Amino acid sequence: MQQKEKQGDVMWLKSVANKLLRKPVGTDALLEGATFDEFINPNEPQKDQIDTRKYKLFVSTWNVGGVLPSDDVNLEDWLDVNNKYYDIYVLGFQEIVPLNVKNVLCPERRRILASWNSLIGRTLNRSLSNLKGRKEAKAGERQKVHPVKEGSSDEGSSPDFRCIISKRMVGVQVSVWVRHDLQYHIRHPGVSRVGCGIMGCLGNKGSVSVRFWLHETSFCFVCCHLASGGKEGDELKRNSDAMEILSRTSFPGGPPLHLPQKILDHDRVILLGDLNYRISLPEATTRSLVEQKRWSMLLEKDQLKAEVTDGRVFEDWQEGAIAFCPTYKYYPNSDKYYGCMPGRKGEKRRAPAWCDRILWHGEGMKQKRYDRCESRLSDHRPVRAVFAVDVDVRRSWNSLGSFFSSERFHLPTEQSQLLMDDEHTSEGRTSIHI
Repeated sequence: MQQKEKQGDVMWLKSVANKLLRKPVGTDALLEGATFDEFINPNEPQKDQIDTRKYKLFVSTWNVGGVLPSDDVNLEDWLDVNNKYYDIYVLGFQEIVPLNVKNVLCPERRRILASWNSLIGRTLNRSLSNLKGRKEAKAGERQKVHPVKEGSSDEGSSPDFRCIISKRMVGVQVSVWVRHDLQYHIRHPGVSRVGCGIMGCLGNKGSVSVRFWLHETSFCFVCCHLASGGKEGDELKRNSDAMEILSRTSFPGGPPLHLPQKILDHDRVILLGDLNYRISLPEATTRSLVEQKRWSMLLEKDQLKAEVTDGRVFEDWQEGAIAFCPTYKYYPNSDKYYGCMPGRKGEKRRAPAWCDRILWHGEGMKQKRYDRCESRLSDHRPVRAVFAVDVDVRRSWNSLGSFFSSERFHLPTEQSQLLMDDEHTSEGRTSIHI
């Protein structure tokens, strides 16, 4: 017993020493997975200790059709960086690699994941620098890029946005980017993957889910690619995939932290992806109504809305009003829907549909925008949504708690690598606690 107490004292001293010396805090923590604020404030904060702050959240889903982006591809319009900036970006991809047998069954190099992340990082940080320059040039004008500024990040000292989680399963990828100063307040990042594809388990279809805490509020984002097919009854396969994802997704929890394990146990939940729901009308009728932009008539036959209304899937989930053209299926590098060009024999007919969707569940979120972007990279158009989200923040910290929370969010090398690794198994679960 005395020996264990001595070991505990040594581990605690090591953690304090690492903190003082500004070294990464890793396996020397007294309780594996516990954060410093939990050591100091083990009890849940009372309501009178909590303030609510609003943050701007940008969410987007994009089926890129297995197209590897060139180094000079312009993502500024998609990420809306020329007009405004957000506190958090959650970016989901489908078919980031072609869904052939080799990619489904065999490990791939990480260069595709790295390529997209490099482009996103350069776009966010380069454009923010340009935006700041334009704002500073306006004499006498003082404008804040962000509504809430926390921490003590100095301009120019490091990138303004950091990727805190990036995970892939075959063609499904999700990346989370946050303002540099918000890293100090991110805790308990975790990842869970569910394969629903070939044989009901392989990763050509399925989901990658990520979760984390911002201050005292938990977030969960579910990036999906559901069963394809335009035949009658294929929507039931999509329903089945969605229910499998919601039931099988699980994040490690339990003592000593008692973290939520299921998707809907989190405070703020958003589901995004190529859900593949089609329009239940004859192809010719669908194309005619699309040309006339008769969205209300088309949405009356939208499979997702019909399945939700009938209570067969996504009960109690919400979606914003759709006021944009169907996002599928286009000829690559074209604004023409697939199958509408004369003289192309042998083409599979694909009626336009709103395959790409963003849904949310729970309170504390208000959707401010729901639209599509006009990138021609693939046969899908990206869809994006902007939310104002409420986040609970501790009103005050004791001095020791403030000391430990002042360190920047830092993943030890091994854990950081785990979050960035590709995953090719049919189902795997990884959770990292900071």
